[in-house]
Amino acid sequence: MPDDPFEPARRPHPAAGPPALPSAPPVARLRVVVADDNPVVRAGLGVLLSGRADIQVVAEAADGREAYEKTLHHRPDVVLLDVRMPGVDGISALPHLVGIAPVLMLTYSRESEIVHEALRLGAGGYLVHGEFTADQLVQAVRDTRNGRANFTATAADALLAHMRHGTAPDRAPLPGGLGAALTTAPPPVHHLPRPGEPSESLSQLQPPVGQSSVTGGSVSPPNRRQYGLSSREVEVMDLIASGMSNQQIAATCFISEKTVKNHINRIFTKLHSTTRSEAIARWLGTAPRDPGRHP
Repeated sequence: MPDDPFEPARRPHPAAGPPALPSAPPVARLRVVVADDNPVVRAGLGVLLSGRADIQVVAEAADGREAYEKTLHHRPDVVLLDVRMPGVDGISALPHLVGIAPVLMLTYSRESEIVHEALRLGAGGYLVHGEFTADQLVQAVRDTRNGRANFTATAADALLAHMRHGTAPDRAPLPGGLGAALTTAPPPVHHLPRPGEPSESLSQLQPPVGQSSVTGGSVSPPNRRQYGLSSREVEVMDLIASGMSNQQIAATCFISEKTVKNHINRIFTKLHSTTRSEAIARWLGTAPRDPGRHP
């Protein structure tokens, strides 16, 4: 009997295809802590950054103390840090944070001395609000995780002015009392001073140049000409003495880290030094005199 023309044709069952390959494991996302006292800024940054497939905002903080606690807990890849915040400000929190994660300053504060102090304390870059696009911010976050520094125009101008003058800025108090909660060494989180606590233990990061750290008395200014450093080597040595890393010196002088290392090797030879601390001591005139060695 012929097949019913109105009955759907029966198709043979398709042969089973090859087994599906296991899906690739998800790529680890770059984890960020955002520290800013403005909740609108924090919310905006959270939406912007978490909207990227490779970035995740894991925590927010409203001041420096909370930034330190959240960073200590989450161990992020990058911290975005504002400068002016109530309680413990960003400059005060910065040296405590850089020992845990790379820090990118993201702030409205554009004063030259604040830029210099942030870089001296270990910031991996400095962005001023209104001077970058969303894509530039995202790229700066990625670069910070990978050890590449980013600066917006205002911060770059501050670095350029420093390079042209060839001398470190005076360690005058920062505007608005910033850095007042800074201590000589990063203590545990419970030792960070809280608002209203006595600050007798707070001190400057380093003694003024020319003051002996041993006797407390004054010493004569060092005769730096005796070392025969070139103008570029003088600039690099001043940055070393200010506490900058090779990466920060490279960004400040607009040269490669390899060139920085070459300068440092020549400086160490001329200063008869084998370590950074020894070179700094000779440069600042605080090294003990050795009568058996040429200065």
